[in-house]
Amino acid sequence: METRPDTGTRVAEATDARLARPWQVIVHDDPVNLMVYVTRVFMQVLGFPKPKAEAHMLEVHHQGRSIVWTGGREQAEVYVLKLRAAALRTTMEPVGE
Repeated sequence: METRPDTGTRVAEATDARLARPWQVIVHDDPVNLMVYVTRVFMQVLGFPKPKAEAHMLEVHHQGRSIVWTGGREQAEVYVLKLRAAALRTTMEPVGE
């Protein structure tokens, strides 16, 4: 993509589009946290009911990762910070990458 030096419009459009696209929060498996603890964190931080929290915990355990939330970038960043504060290995990435 070219940018016109006089306006910078295309850069702003590209930035806006990247921020507006949905992001996903991913929790990765680790050898430290107990499954019951991960379930509890999902319930407290993400507001999951116990069956949903357990399903995501098992996905992390068996598949090595689980996409626990998808939505706007700012909220994704908040969830990543909260999950990391609870000592869960967590990343975020734009949907489709």
